[in-house]
Amino acid sequence: MQKLAPFSLAQPPAIFSGFLQLLLHGIRTSANHHDFSSTRPFPDYSPKKPTIRDEEVVHQISTTIKLRRSEPLVQVLKPIETSFRADHLIWVLIKIRRDFRLAMDFFNWARARRRLSAEARCIIIHIALACKKPKAAYQFVREFVSECDNDVDSLDHFVDKVIYTYKEWGSNPLVFDIFFRVLAEYGMVEDTLNFFKRLLNYGYLISTDSCNFILVHLVKTGKIELADKVFNELAEEGVCWNTESYNIMIHGVCKSGNLSDGRELLIRMEANGCSPDVISYSTIIDGYCRCGELQSALEIMKEMSDQGLRPNAFTYCSVMVVLCKNKRMVEAKELLREMMNNGIVPDSVVYTALIDGFCKDGNLREAYELVDEMKQRVMELDVVAYTALMSGLCRVGKMVEAEDLFQEMIRKGIKPDEIAYTSLVDGYCKQHKMKEAFHLHGQMLQEGLAPNIVTYTALADGLCKKGEVEIANELLHEISSRGMQLNVCTYNSLVNGLCKAGNLEEARKLMGEMKGAGKFPDAVTYTTLMDAYCKLGMIEEAYNFLKDMLDEGLQPTVVTFNVLMNAYCASGRLEDGRHLLNWMVQKHIMPNATTYNSMLKLHCINTDMRASSQIINEMRGMGVEPDENTYNILIKGHSKARNMKEACYFHGEMANKGLKLRASTYNALIIGLCKRRRVAEAMRLLEEMRTNGLIPDRDVYNRFIDLSYHYGDMELTLELCDEVVEKCLTGKEHQENSYVA
Repeated sequence: MQKLAPFSLAQPPAIFSGFLQLLLHGIRTSANHHDFSSTRPFPDYSPKKPTIRDEEVVHQISTTIKLRRSEPLVQVLKPIETSFRADHLIWVLIKIRRDFRLAMDFFNWARARRRLSAEARCIIIHIALACKKPKAAYQFVREFVSECDNDVDSLDHFVDKVIYTYKEWGSNPLVFDIFFRVLAEYGMVEDTLNFFKRLLNYGYLISTDSCNFILVHLVKTGKIELADKVFNELAEEGVCWNTESYNIMIHGVCKSGNLSDGRELLIRMEANGCSPDVISYSTIIDGYCRCGELQSALEIMKEMSDQGLRPNAFTYCSVMVVLCKNKRMVEAKELLREMMNNGIVPDSVVYTALIDGFCKDGNLREAYELVDEMKQRVMELDVVAYTALMSGLCRVGKMVEAEDLFQEMIRKGIKPDEIAYTSLVDGYCKQHKMKEAFHLHGQMLQEGLAPNIVTYTALADGLCKKGEVEIANELLHEISSRGMQLNVCTYNSLVNGLCKAGNLEEARKLMGEMKGAGKFPDAVTYTTLMDAYCKLGMIEEAYNFLKDMLDEGLQPTVVTFNVLMNAYCASGRLEDGRHLLNWMVQKHIMPNATTYNSMLKLHCINTDMRASSQIINEMRGMGVEPDENTYNILIKGHSKARNMKEACYFHGEMANKGLKLRASTYNALIIGLCKRRRVAEAMRLLEEMRTNGLIPDRDVYNRFIDLSYHYGDMELTLELCDEVVEKCLTGKEHQENSYVA
């Protein structure tokens, strides 16, 4: 995704704006910061004396070109072209130096016919500046320096002549700034600094804005240490760095990841009387954002606000992008509103970052609201925004809508790239629609796009999930033979497919092949195999894999431990589960709700509700909040133990958090209430359950049919009878494990 830049190093600062101010600044800086007691004056100019014949030719040329009307020089000077020598140029320029257009035309005529001296070239530069034509002077300097072609002697000779001709031909010190800038632009660092020091001998200090050019070049080429050295040395020579100078250096150190140095430069510039501006702060904020240090970025943003500076579009964009990456979408949306309230119109980059964030967070409604905002602002979605939306739709299985977006993108003339195609391929693979996935793969090839390893990993994963492991293996061997390197994710897809097919020996063999190919198994590989062995009841084998991981220096994830924890608790080995939890904490791996749910489930199955309460307290003590599954397990456990007060309490807490009961939990809670003769509450829960589209089990139906018949409500009795026949007796009953993790 493209981003704005806080300080662009692609182009140097403007060359021709405010030259008089730069000149005055340079002179003032010289007077205040450098000791010129040992300087020498610029040399006097004494050109070669013309002969009488030369004077006649010079007079003829100057008179002819001054008196010409609209005739081109080529035509009026044709009669004397053969007698013209390179030396004549300087003598003619002396006579026409006040007329820049005439001088430049004659100069161009002369250099087309003779090889001109460095002296003559320097004179035309001085004439341009004397006639207030700095752009022309700049172009001449660029041209002449480029012709030196890294010839040190030639360049030194040119510098000599610039200084030699300075006093007679205009005495405009801006010529030195222009020359310095051009050397810096060409990356001639040593020559640039030598030129700077040489001018100090004549009492002239290059302006700060010109000195910034050498910093720009060094930072742009990644020579940050050299830039820092130059920054300090030139300051010692008397250069008073300005805010722009510090911003260049801050950009450089942040670009290299030295954010603490960026902070120090911020402090240093204030100490030296330079006020940090929005660019100064925004550059450091962006640096922290790129390193993922969001909190530090937010602290700098507050500091910036305390200084009375408002963030700009780039500042907001940097922070919003990293907020989105961290799934802190509420804060990102608030920042967008703050940005708009401050009168800053978000661009497509900001909107696309937010759209992508909301899609990855599964919040498609918010994403589409932002799309509508973009349309209201007459902003077009680009391929990145379309891809984000398609990926979001694919994640929730809305392939028809994703395909519609894909076709809309094509109709609007936006060509899908490899990422757009791959997101759609992955979506179809996850739904086991391999025909559509391979059709898109073929379409990519027809469009001249090269499917990458991510595309083929998605295809292999889809084939494996359909049980077609052999075809997936053939596909990957084929692309590998074409020179495409398989990555760990690709191998993991095959390992997962083999495990699901029950072929654990082949899966282990594939791990060995991974190592042979230089792709070492990661935590996902080991966890996949551990899960497969646990499901077969081979817990010790799974535990050995955990030890192998640690021996390989791999850090297990919380998912790795949860696989083993679930297996221990499912087999009733609670003590082993407790030891595993302690081991996790020792390894500084934070348990999550799933970790505790495995132990909680076993206690609830055993109706040991006191132990379950201890687990909940332990969870909260570790800063782990119960999730939806936790509440479902607790409510079913307390209902089974007839602790209806506790069951209803947890139901209320769950509802306040916006979490949903599963059908089996409703069934347990309703039956528990009925057993306690709390029929009215049970009836309300039944209606709530039916409203939510969940199907009660037969026991619940039977109880309410009996109750309604007992109370003489034949209409409800018949309604429930019809419903139980339709939803239970015809085989349409929604099956659900009582304690699904």
